[in-house]
Amino acid sequence: MKKGIILFFCLALMIASTQTFAQLSKKEKKEWKKKAKEYGKNPANLKQLIEDKQTADNTVSSLNQKVTQMQSSISDKDAKIAELEDQLTQLRGQLTSTKAELAALKEAPVVNSMDFSKGVVFKVQIGAFKNKNLQKYFDNNPNFGGEAKDGEPQKLTIGIFRDYWEADTFKKYMREMGVKDAWIVPYKDGQRVEIKDVLEGVVGDKPAAGK
Repeated sequence: MKKGIILFFCLALMIASTQTFAQLSKKEKKEWKKKAKEYGKNPANLKQLIEDKQTADNTVSSLNQKVTQMQSSISDKDAKIAELEDQLTQLRGQLTSTKAELAALKEAPVVNSMDFSKGVVFKVQIGAFKNKNLQKYFDNNPNFGGEAKDGEPQKLTIGIFRDYWEADTFKKYMREMGVKDAWIVPYKDGQRVEIKDVLEGVVGDKPAAGK
């Protein structure tokens, strides 16, 4: 039975080979016919040949799968590399921008936080007096100041604030202490101005109670 099966495979191999015989020379056809007869006489060799071919086919198939997997893995890694290179480019751009900002900060003049001669500030005027001259106390004393003009009462202020609502709170404290005429006066770049001219963009929302 086994011998018959092997002979069947041998015949099938010979039939399949006839398709290629037309492309072979006479010498090659003679040699392959001889080999086919030898396999017919020795089925064990044919069986081994078929098994070896099957093993080789399986190996090739397995290698092809591995090659496909490796190609897919390489594609994924290439995409990841491209993504990382893009991130690196963005980080380099951010670094360049940050360096430029730092350089600009180094070149910028140092601002004295206690210099109230620039911008908008608020003071609390506590009164206007004709017979009191406190002008000598105005210099080098930013929290105490005023205005002295010939023929006019001398206006005195206490405190200096960037925030309007802090000035307003201080004004209320002064009134509670008995300074009934305390009120807020604004200055811009050292010059007294009307309150309506500086309220927009300077006076924010009134803070909630307790804050």
